[in-house]
Amino acid sequence: MRKLLTSGIVAFAGIVSLPVAMSPQLSNAPSADYRKDPRLQTLRDFFAKLDCPAWDCASTFLEAADAYALDWRLLPSLSWVESSGGKAARNNNLFGWNSGHAQFASPTVAIHYIGYQLSHSRLYRNKSLDALLRTYNPNGAYGAKVKAIMEQIAPSQATH
Repeated sequence: MRKLLTSGIVAFAGIVSLPVAMSPQLSNAPSADYRKDPRLQTLRDFFAKLDCPAWDCASTFLEAADAYALDWRLLPSLSWVESSGGKAARNNNLFGWNSGHAQFASPTVAIHYIGYQLSHSRLYRNKSLDALLRTYNPNGAYGAKVKAIMEQIAPSQATH
């Protein structure tokens, strides 16, 4: 009995100490206040003009871009190209991730997950924008389409 109890405790301790998978964590830390950030209104205007549900996520796009050191226009542009800013998103998958099969608990989770992947995954990290976009979607016209949307959101010299 003692041996069984001891081995059970060891097994339990091993389960408790398993490493957590590297993924973005939405912490309870207060998020940055983007109300006075001019990028917020720029994103809201872009999505509102096109009547996109992603309008509600404008501050989340900025938060993810800043957290993962991405161009602030990239994630919104990917969401527009992949799901018309959320209009065609299924299962909160604004980005067509995993050929549209990925499911996310919310658009906020999707934005942070994709931002994290683009910043940290060995497939994407440390790549130029062109190389990142070729990896995301190898279709020859895809990168140009995303970059054109980025320019519609704000010209390059206005990046944060």
